[in-house]
This record gives sequence, C-alpha cells and structure tokens, in this order.
Amino acid sequence: MALRISLVMSLIMPWTRSAATRVVQQRGMGLSSSLGAAAQNRAAVVRAVGRSRRWLHCGPSKLVKDAEGATAQYHAGESTLDTAAWLSERVRSALVEAYGPEYADADPMLVPASRPEFGDYQCNVAMPLGKSLKSKPRDIAENIVARLRLEDVCEPIEIAGPGFLNIKLRMPFMQEQLRRMIADEARCAVPLAVPTQRVIVDYSSPNIAKEMHVGHLRSTIIGDSLSKVLEFRGHSVLRLNHVGDWGTQFGMLILHLKDKAPGALAGTDELDISDLVTFYKEAKVRFDADAEFQTSARAEVVKLQAGAEDSLKAWRMLCTQSEKAFNEVYGLLGVDKRLETRGESFYNPRLGRVIETLREASLLRESEGAQCVFLDGYVNREGEPQPMIVQKSDGGFMYSTTDLAALAHRVGDERAERILYVTDAGQSQHFEQVFAIGRLASIVPSTVSLEHVPFGLVLGEDGKKFKTRSGETVKLMDLLSEAVRRAHTDLSSRITAEGRTEDADFVELVSRTVGIGAVKYADLAMNRNSNYRFEYDKMLALNGNTAPFMLYAYARIRGIQRRAAEKLGAGALDTARLQASEIMLDAPAELALARHLLKLADVVREVESELLPSKLCEYIFELSGKFNQFYESCPVMQAESAQLQRSRLALCGLSASVLKTSLGLLGIDTLERL
Repeated sequence: MALRISLVMSLIMPWTRSAATRVVQQRGMGLSSSLGAAAQNRAAVVRAVGRSRRWLHCGPSKLVKDAEGATAQYHAGESTLDTAAWLSERVRSALVEAYGPEYADADPMLVPASRPEFGDYQCNVAMPLGKSLKSKPRDIAENIVARLRLEDVCEPIEIAGPGFLNIKLRMPFMQEQLRRMIADEARCAVPLAVPTQRVIVDYSSPNIAKEMHVGHLRSTIIGDSLSKVLEFRGHSVLRLNHVGDWGTQFGMLILHLKDKAPGALAGTDELDISDLVTFYKEAKVRFDADAEFQTSARAEVVKLQAGAEDSLKAWRMLCTQSEKAFNEVYGLLGVDKRLETRGESFYNPRLGRVIETLREASLLRESEGAQCVFLDGYVNREGEPQPMIVQKSDGGFMYSTTDLAALAHRVGDERAERILYVTDAGQSQHFEQVFAIGRLASIVPSTVSLEHVPFGLVLGEDGKKFKTRSGETVKLMDLLSEAVRRAHTDLSSRITAEGRTEDADFVELVSRTVGIGAVKYADLAMNRNSNYRFEYDKMLALNGNTAPFMLYAYARIRGIQRRAAEKLGAGALDTARLQASEIMLDAPAELALARHLLKLADVVREVESELLPSKLCEYIFELSGKFNQFYESCPVMQAESAQLQRSRLALCGLSASVLKTSLGLLGIDTLERL
C-alpha cells in the first residue's frame, strides 16, 4: 500500500507539488483506501499523471475501512468527501478505461436522485453515448459499472431502464461523513478547493457625490456573498469597490462646493453634506441653466486633471463625504469591512499605457477623430460595425479604457487568477468587449478566468421599475431602514401577544437582524439572472423561503438544545467525539435529514462554480423542511434509548451548524432566540 501511494505521488509531484502538499496537509482530503484501490491498475496511475489537478481536487477523505462498517479513528480537522465531484471523476475514469482517453472530459451527467427510491445520485452518462459508440446505452452502462471503484462509498450500482445508473451511498460511509461534519462545528467539514486561486471580486461600485440607491443592492450583497463562499473554499479573495470618483461631472461638483462651502475648503469649517442627492441636483441645475457656470465647471475639470491643489482638495472632500455615506449603508448591510475602495482615479496613470498597448497590438482604428477598437460580431441598430471607443477626439479617456487599465493592474500587480465583475445584466456586452480586447492585446493571459456575474432588476410591487411616489430613485438607506422598522413593528406585536417582556437592546438586535436579513435573503434566493419584485410583506413573512423562516428554524433548534442541556446537563450536547457507528439512521425521517445534510459540500462547490447563491438558499429551505419532519416523527428527549437520544441530538446540532454556516455565507447573522 505504501509503495503504491509513493508511486502515485512521485508521478504527480512534478506536475503539481504545491497542490499535492496542500492535500496532504489538509488531513480530511488525505490519501485514502480508495486511492490505493485505484492505483492497483496502470490505467489509473496514467490518469493520475495526466489529470493530476482535477484528480487531487476530487480525492476522497479517509473513508470507511471495510464493507462491514468499521470506521476510521477521529482526527480533528478532517473534511468530508465532495461526493458528487468524486463520483463524477470516478465515472470519467471508468469511461476512459472502457472506451479510451478521448472520454477523459466527458460530462458524467451526475445529478441528485429525483426520488429516494432511486438512491442518492443518478448518472445518465450512458444515454447520449449510444450513437457515437454504436452500442446500446445499457451495454455501455454495464461496461462503466464493471470498472467503477466505489466499494467503500456506494452499494452495488443499479442499472435501471435503458441505461440509467442509480447510485446509493453505503450507510457506513454516510455515518463517517456525518461524524466529520458533527466534529467540525465551524465549517461542517466542507473541504477546501484544491488548488486554490487568487480571486478578485469587483462589486458594489457606487458613484461619488451620489447616494447609494436600490440599484446598488444586488451588486453589493451578491458580491459579498460570493466573496464569502470563495474564501470559505480556501481561495485568497480581494474584494474591490470600483467607485466612480473621476470624470467631467466633478467640474460642476467642485465648483458648486467652492461656492457653497468656502470655509470648509479654507479649513475654517467642517464639511457636512448630509444629503448628497440634493447637493448633486443643485450642481446639475446650475450647470444646465447657467452658461457661465458651465464654462467655469469645464475649466475646473482641466484644473483637476492637471493636479491643481485647491481642486484636488475639493475632490478629496467630496470623496470623503461620499465614503461616509457608503460605509453607513455597508455597516447596516453587514458588508465585509475588507471591501477595498479603489476608484477609477486609481488607474489614471495607466490609461496612456493602455492606448500604447492597443496600438502595439494593431487593434486601434481612428473613427471620427476617436481611437477605437472594432471587434467582429458587434454592430449597431443600422447594422454597421460598432466600435468600443477608448480615447475621444479631444484626448479624453472612456470607461472602457479605465476597465482595461484595471484589468492590467489586477492581472499584473495583483496576480489574479480569476476575476469576477458583479454588475447588472445591462453591462454584459460592455464586459464581453472589454474581456475580448484584453485577450487580443495580451493584457490578460489565457490562464486567467474573467467572468461577468450579471443580475436582473429590482422592481416595485407593481412589477415596474422601483421608484418613489414622486418618481425618484429609491435610496438604499431608506429601503433598509423601512425593513428594520417593519420588523420592529412585527416583533413588538408578537412580544405583546405572547405576554413577554424584552429589553430594548434585544428588540433592536432582533429587528435589525430580521429586517436586513429579510432584504438580503429575498434577493439572494432569486436566481440572480432574473428580475424580482421588492415586497416587504413577502420577504418578512414567517413562512416560506424567507430569512425570518430560516432564522426561526435555527432558533428553534437552539431552543431544543438548551432544553436538552437543562434536563441532561451540558455534556449531552458534546457530540464532537461521537463515533460513526453511534449515529443511528433507522427512521426514514432521520435518513432523509442525514442525506440532505451530506449535500452541503456539493452545494457549496456548485455556488463556487456557478456563482449562484440562490442554490444555497434552496438547500437550506429544503433542510428546514426535512428537519421539521424529523423533529415531528423522531422524538429527541423521549427517544427509546440514551444512544438514540444522543444520535438525534447530534443531528439537531449538525442541522443548526449547517444553517448557521450557510446563512453566514449569505451574509446573514443568526440569533439564538427570537
């Protein structure tokens, strides 16, 4: 066994030494008995060499020792197996062994089973291969099954109908996986990605001198959640806030500030622009109505770009005031404080170099005096080629130029391997073009992943664009404050109806947590590509797929645990060293809950890959339902034996941990009671 492992590692290490080292160091993803079985044949070793990165990513944890169910000893820090990814890799390996290396990248078509009687997973890989292999899908399925190495993990595979594979996990394997999750309360034994990457997530991006509005809600909370998920998986994440802090509009803003608050600029007064929207409107009205003001504002832009100290000072003051307002919103939303503001102005020194790079790549063409890049496939309404302008005829630069400069910095200086841009779907074409130009100009190498993460609109209850009654854009702070106010009203009414007495701090904490959580969850629970209606009553409801429902589900479990501790002693909740064989899953509701809990690692990986937080919301909504069924049909405190009671308390504790971890990845705090 040791010799086989040594052989495989010696073959892999030259290709991915650092990745292999991380696997060995991460004890839960260590080399396993299944690895030893795979290494017994030469084909598996060859696959390990040729596909080392993917193979290591899917490598199993130390699994159940034998088919009779003897379990591995407890080791702190062990991770669970990313079962779906691991099974997919095993199916690919069997395909290669049966039909050749051209199937190494075939889609295994592995999905969660649609019904419990079909097992845990279904694999439809044989169905589309019948034509190319000139065989019956069922014969292909039999060839795959004959070469699958799943003895430690699954029951014998069932081939159903014309060639579907029904895969059922073995009970000892499930018990061992659950044991690991129970022992790791902090992260529920979710494995780290191998290899990890340097990831930049660009999100929120409000404009200086303008208040954040409802349009900034989705970018902010989707970007924050994705950053948390990526970091949870072990990636190094840099959160960037690409604020709009430069441009011709600053001429009128600076001039208006000089007229309105000369004492602040002179250092004799403090500047306090409490209403940025009003300030911006005042400046815009003056600009549109006063030709002299217009001329002076344009001159102010030139001064700012030339680095005039008084203009820069006014600009910095505007930026500072805006950042105060932004941080107030971020604080209420609970956005990670590591979100780093890096505005458009940061990239100004690099804009000229971008133009030179495009010229050197022979991508620039002059059109009506402007410097442009024409990409194949982009046309305007008249069917004419549509350029991306990178430098205006007057020498000024465009947003596209700044985005290309940002790309160059993020790849060259920040060493990013994956960059996500979380903006509305309306910017999809812009980023398609920026990414394409970045590739063509060799600003971005093929090894770096560039991904636009688009999202739909937030609509009003009438299904139209969300506006105030006067037709104004809804301020984000007003929106959030109203959610907290309504949550406070609902909580106060419930406290009165229940005859409870709670102090003001408790009411404030619960109101804020529920109100803000409701807004965030309602957004994240929707597929980000869809528009959705912003409806307070629905998002604050205590039933359905809402944050209040999830928070109550968590608080209910914590209440069960507190009552158990009061009756049995605090030691009753200490299940960290529970042995796998002590986890009892005889009742159907116990087994259904356990199977769902075991899907956590699969779901987190899917969110990481597909960038859809809604999948995590779907998962915990279903989890809360399965826990309710479990609790109603499986007595905990009145369990038939002490061992069964301990096992069920462990499932309660794990359900709470999974809910807390999942809500945390969505950026939602939990409460011990409501």
